[in-house]
Formats: sequence, C-alpha cells, structure tokens
Amino acid sequence: MDTWRRLLLATVCGVAVASVYAAQTVLVPMAGSLGISAHRAGWIVSTGQFGYLAGLILLVPLGDVVANRRRLIATHMIITAAGLLLTAAASVAWAAFAGLALAGMFAVVVQTTVAYAASVSVPTERGRTIGVVTSGVVVGILGARFVTGVLTQVWGWRSMYAALGVLALVLAAVLLRALPSDDGSRRTADYRQTLVSFGALFKQRPFLMRGLIAFFLFASFGTLWSGLSLPLANAPWHLSESRIGLFGIVGLAGALGAARAGRWADAGRAIPISGLALALLVVSWAATAQLSWSLWLLVIGIVVLDFAVQVVHVSNQHVLTAAHPEHTGSVIGGYMVFYSLGSALGAAATTSLFTSHGWAASSLLGAGFATCALIAWATDARLRSRTSAAGPRAADAHRGEGGRQSGEPERAGLVADRSRIS
Repeated sequence: MDTWRRLLLATVCGVAVASVYAAQTVLVPMAGSLGISAHRAGWIVSTGQFGYLAGLILLVPLGDVVANRRRLIATHMIITAAGLLLTAAASVAWAAFAGLALAGMFAVVVQTTVAYAASVSVPTERGRTIGVVTSGVVVGILGARFVTGVLTQVWGWRSMYAALGVLALVLAAVLLRALPSDDGSRRTADYRQTLVSFGALFKQRPFLMRGLIAFFLFASFGTLWSGLSLPLANAPWHLSESRIGLFGIVGLAGALGAARAGRWADAGRAIPISGLALALLVVSWAATAQLSWSLWLLVIGIVVLDFAVQVVHVSNQHVLTAAHPEHTGSVIGGYMVFYSLGSALGAAATTSLFTSHGWAASSLLGAGFATCALIAWATDARLRSRTSAAGPRAADAHRGEGGRQSGEPERAGLVADRSRIS
C-alpha cells in the first residue's frame, strides 16, 4: 500500500461521500427544478442520509463476507455512479429521490475502502494508511460544498451529479487494475454470522465508548457545517452561495493538517492525542461563536475544529481496526452508525436553534456536544486505568476486548515472546 494507492483510495472515499453531501448547497435550485416545495426541500439531503444508514447496516458487513474486497469496492462504485447519473437525469422528484437513495446506500463503500486499506497494510503503518484514506472523506464533505456552488452557477445543479457519476465509473475501472487483492489475507465469514457479530459489537464497552465519542464528535461537526450557511447568508454578511462554499476550503486546511494523526496512532499515542484534540474542539467554538462580527475568528475556529475532528476520527478507527482485525468491515460500519446519527442530530438541532435564538445558541450547542465527547473520552480513560490497575489478567482481558488500544505495533508482542524464550 504505497502513497499513490493510498491517495487513490482517498479519492474513492471523497467521491462516494460527496454523493451524499453534494445537495447541501443546491437545495433551492434542485427543489425548484423538480417541483418540490420549499418546506420539503430538506428531504433531498435526508433521502441520501437514510440510504447511507441502510447501507451501513446491510452492505458494510459484506466486506467481511466477500473474499475479494477490491471487486466489492469497484461494484459499489458502479452502483453509486448509477444512482448519481439517475439523479442528474431525473425530471420528476420521485426519480431524483430514487437516485439519491441508491447513491447514498452504496456510498458506504467508504467504510469498505477503509477496512480494505487497513487489512492490506502492515501493522506499523496501519494508522498512517487510515489517516490518508480517511482524509478523502473530509475532502469530499467540505470540498463538495465549494465545487457544487461553482458548477451550479456555470452549468446547473445536474452537472455536479453527472460529473460525480462519471468520476465514480472511472475510479471503478482504475481500482480493479491498480489495487492488490486481499483474498488470502483474511478469513471470511457467513453473512448471517457477520450480521450477528455486527450486533454483538454494541455490547462491548470499548466499542461503545469509541462510538459514543464519535456520536458527540460529529454532532458538533454537523452543528457547524449544517448551520453555517444560515448566518453567513443573513445580515451583516449577505454572502452568496459560492462565497459561502469557500469556507469549505478553509475547513480542508484544518482537516488535512491532521494528516499525521495516523502516525501518532502508529506510535502508540492514539488515546492521549484524542483527548487533546477534543479539548481543542471545545475551544474552537469560542472563536466560531464570534461570527456575527468577525469572519477571521470564524476561519480560525473552522480550521481548529476540522483539525480536531479528523485527529479523533482517525484515532478511533485505528483503535477499532487493531482490536478487530478479523472483522474490520463490520467494526467500521458499526462505528459509522454513531457518526451518521450524530451528524443528523447536529444538522437538525442547529437549524432549529438558529431560527429561534440565533448563532450564539448554535455555538453553545456545538460546544456542548464537544464537551460531551470530551467527558466520554475521560470516562473511557478512567475505566481503562482501573482495568490496568486490577492486575495483569484484567489488563490482558481488556486488551482482548479493545485490542492494542494504544496503537502499539503488533510485532512488539512477538519481540517480548522471543525474549522470554531466550
């Protein structure tokens, strides 16, 4: 898994996730073109999100069943492309909704891609690989806001979906030729058994704690990015859609600045780095709350927030894939259920609060979600310390549940074993 293959997989993630979020900045022209009333325009985004949630439950476990995940990723990209092209060609609302639901459901190729990347990476580079590949998700979410605004102004909203569809088809063809197969690197399971193990994950404390952190993390993230366009479009700024989209580029700077998060995880610092990043997330809202009089403070807040979110997101996935190497697809899919629910909560709550109480209330909400994520991290750290203090057997059992939660290289254990033998 060299650098250009990591970037290829990051591009796959970016295109897939953009298919779900592309509609955020073009709701008004899409609704008008398809004959959808203004108060129902929100369903354009919600349809893709519901499809995504269904895919997390039904499709992501396939990554632990199908022997050749390379072909599975390519197939999912082709079906995603079909949904995008159907949306671009739709002349009536039901056709567009069908296309959005289909594209959203198979956009969970993101999770299969991350699981594949983790499985074909050597343990000492797993975090680095996840960090690069996952950066494509953030690029897709934030970059789509800017690109969609530009393309819509020039060629209309359909051009964005057409471009994404064609790009998805091209990527599917490239994937089949460029990526190594992981057929022999793992043992596959029955689909029914995989679904059962998927449900069993939600009974494990280490998994639930990582998921709880992700829930509040992305609720805070969604509070910012789903509500930001509202105050920027109103007084005193009155920014156009394309200018509002530029703030997505600002967010990219922060997210890409966290590219070393994977290397920190590989070095065994996933847990402490997550705590520091969550503290930064809370602080970022103090700057973001000043939007009403300073765009520069808003920019600083956005950069810090996206940096913190990416660091925690990469660290969480590194911990979980190291803990469950046999079921990386299922564990990432389950983790992303928390991501999806948190994002939806943040999006719904911020628009409601802004309408009634303004941006200050939305900022307090985002800071509150960030604080809850930090409390969940601190609680998990305290429980981990108690487990370690209980004795070697309890510590071993905890590592069995949560894997190498510090991100230590797998070969460390082998070296220790050899030392005892000699």
